[in-house]
Amino acid sequence: MSTICAVATAPEGAIGIVRTSGPDALAITDCIFKGRTKAADAPPYTILHGEIIDGSETVDDVLVSVFRAPHSYTGEDATEISCHASPYILGRVVTLLTEHGCTLAEPGEFTKRAFLNGKMDLTQAEAVADLIAAQNAASHRVALTQMRGQYGTKLRELRDRLTRLAALLTLELDFSEEDVVFADREELLRLAVEIYDETGRLASSFRQGNAIKNGISVAIVGQTNVGKSTLLNALLGCERAIVSDEQGTTRDTLEEVITINNVAFRFIDTAGIRSTDNKVEKLGIERTLDAARKADIIILLTEPGKTYPDLCTNAEQTVIRIVNKTDTFQALNNIGVETLRRQLIDAAGKYTDNTDSILVTNIRHFDALTQAHKCIGLAIETIRAHATTDIIAEELRQATDKLDEILGQITSTDILNHIFSHFCIGK
Repeated sequence: MSTICAVATAPEGAIGIVRTSGPDALAITDCIFKGRTKAADAPPYTILHGEIIDGSETVDDVLVSVFRAPHSYTGEDATEISCHASPYILGRVVTLLTEHGCTLAEPGEFTKRAFLNGKMDLTQAEAVADLIAAQNAASHRVALTQMRGQYGTKLRELRDRLTRLAALLTLELDFSEEDVVFADREELLRLAVEIYDETGRLASSFRQGNAIKNGISVAIVGQTNVGKSTLLNALLGCERAIVSDEQGTTRDTLEEVITINNVAFRFIDTAGIRSTDNKVEKLGIERTLDAARKADIIILLTEPGKTYPDLCTNAEQTVIRIVNKTDTFQALNNIGVETLRRQLIDAAGKYTDNTDSILVTNIRHFDALTQAHKCIGLAIETIRAHATTDIIAEELRQATDKLDEILGQITSTDILNHIFSHFCIGK
């Protein structure tokens, strides 16, 4: 395993940190660090004061934090060099480390090593990226809960229960010639239904978790020229969408994320709904209807003399109806827009409340949970149909494999590389 290094802090701060991790982290740090005590001789969790030296030249006064395996973020020997955040200084430190044997870290490589060395499961590793990207209190709380392991603990609990059920059924297969029954079918059915319900609840939490992580989706829908783009601009506080008196100006959906009262909303300006023979505009209208189907909140916009579009909404969606260009609401002049903002905050409550509970925010997890839920459902059907033991055991095994995929216990190298490639360098 190579020893890696990277800048771990964002630019434009006063202090910058360069991290190292690997078998030679302490020795390589000592090649460029001069202090009263060497990093290799220091106890773990020690902070050393000294200088970064390039030959006879002092690059900067620094503090070096020393961590020893396995009690470090990555589970390896590691150092963190705190210096002044000048890009020149940080660049010199990294260059010196690479000249003495370090390899530049790839995106997410520190967290990837933490996962591979058993310091965290894959759900915690992915939560690190979510925590860094958190833009509001709700997404921060959800990511922190996952990073601290509550989510992974819940999945392991479900996995262990499935494994025990499958093990009892496997024993029956091993003693099939002796007609031995280890798993009472009524008890097996009861436990399978419990796990089925819990995987279903976790999968269904994805709508709330995704809204918190990526912004609550708000589709602005209406006929042509009722002021949809003008309303988006008013909510954003800038001229983001093109506004024109010509019908059909908006041909595609336009998305913008803004934060209102510490809640992220992902606004979607859509093409106006009307009868048209224009193929491009028809495509835009189809995308409007698709955006409305997927949105958490729909703002139905009309104006005097026009009707609201007829949409098929579901019980989980909130629909806010607005008549624009009236005395009480004028998007162009910001009349009533603040009231709309308050309505949006109220509607967001069902997504932002109870964020301390375990929520699924990752599409990869959602897909695996959905498949596990389906497999357990099939197992329940086979139990009720008095199917043979091997069929029941196979469905439970497939469900267990899906939970293992989420935790990273069954994960291909390609999947790992894809996950960690979205991290920043130095984390």
